[in-house]
Amino acid sequence: MQPFRFASPTDQVVCTFCAKHLGSDKSERRDRDHLELWLDLHAELQDAHARAVSEARATSARTEATISELRTEVAQLTEAIADDFENAPAGIRDALGSEVLTRSERRTELLYRRLDRLMAAIWRIDALHHDADNPGLCSCGTAVASCPEGRAIDGERQELRAWEAKNLQLLRDGARHALPSEHPANPST
Repeated sequence: MQPFRFASPTDQVVCTFCAKHLGSDKSERRDRDHLELWLDLHAELQDAHARAVSEARATSARTEATISELRTEVAQLTEAIADDFENAPAGIRDALGSEVLTRSERRTELLYRRLDRLMAAIWRIDALHHDADNPGLCSCGTAVASCPEGRAIDGERQELRAWEAKNLQLLRDGARHALPSEHPANPST
């Protein structure tokens, strides 16, 4: 506190900063000083804000780069472990087991469907080159032994019959089967 003493009933106590506001143009000086003070405060706040924004952007960029690197690393590790799952440590096998199992099941399902499509195509070729009324002749009119398509299928006939029997059983059980639509047992014909 600054010491003061009233000399008259109209005396005023004024701080040293505000003392210069007293006088004929006191309001103009006061406004000018306050405006300078506010401009200085505003400039300081703008600088602080600009520094904070710059730091936030730099932090965000570093964070995004780290996240991207970690995602890439996780994908590479997952792929590496999935390829050699049996030799991975037990904890990693437990963590990735379901993913590896899902991938394997999906690959197996796709391979079975591809096999079914191929076997259905072989069945169609066999059906086209098989004359039930003349067992010694192919439906193309040549002897079975000299028909090139028949000879190509000969090595796969046993596998073809096993595939056909399995799919006939699936059809009887009401399950999804791979018999072609023109198969005589298929109800869609």
